[in-house]
Amino acid sequence: MPVSEPVVVAATGRFAVPRSGRAVAIAVDAAELLRPGSDLVRLVGGFPEAEILIAADRDARADPDDDDLDRPGEALRGEVARLGLLDLRLHRLGLPDPLPADADEDLVAALSELIGFDPEPGVYCLAPAPDPADPARAAVNRAAERIAQVYGIPLLRYRWPELAFLGAQ
Repeated sequence: MPVSEPVVVAATGRFAVPRSGRAVAIAVDAAELLRPGSDLVRLVGGFPEAEILIAADRDARADPDDDDLDRPGEALRGEVARLGLLDLRLHRLGLPDPLPADADEDLVAALSELIGFDPEPGVYCLAPAPDPADPARAAVNRAAERIAQVYGIPLLRYRWPELAFLGAQ
């Protein structure tokens, strides 16, 4: 799959998000969003609208009594509100941790639902930088690449928290 100009520019840190853009992001777990120095927060903060799909419930702070899997638990909603991101909608898919080998189909279906049948111009898909050693991140990336290809939308990569944290020092 050829790398589009927005992906290259985003990787170098010189990407300007269009004022009318909308981000549909996917994260393996909430830590990718909540970790100090999160590259995901930096990227979605540049979009007027953003939706983030949390794939797995790795985070023990997820509310086990919240049976609405389309929304995060109350504790997670509070932590995300403290990030100060306006117009951020957070969704929790609730897949088990580790992600099952066949998670791709569930991830693609959930992302498709967030993007919509015929996405308006300016929709971007955000996914973590690939890490072949992490099967969960690999599944998330396969789904994001498929979505970007099928819908013909740009795919932007964000650094996972450990790399973002090291780069901020």
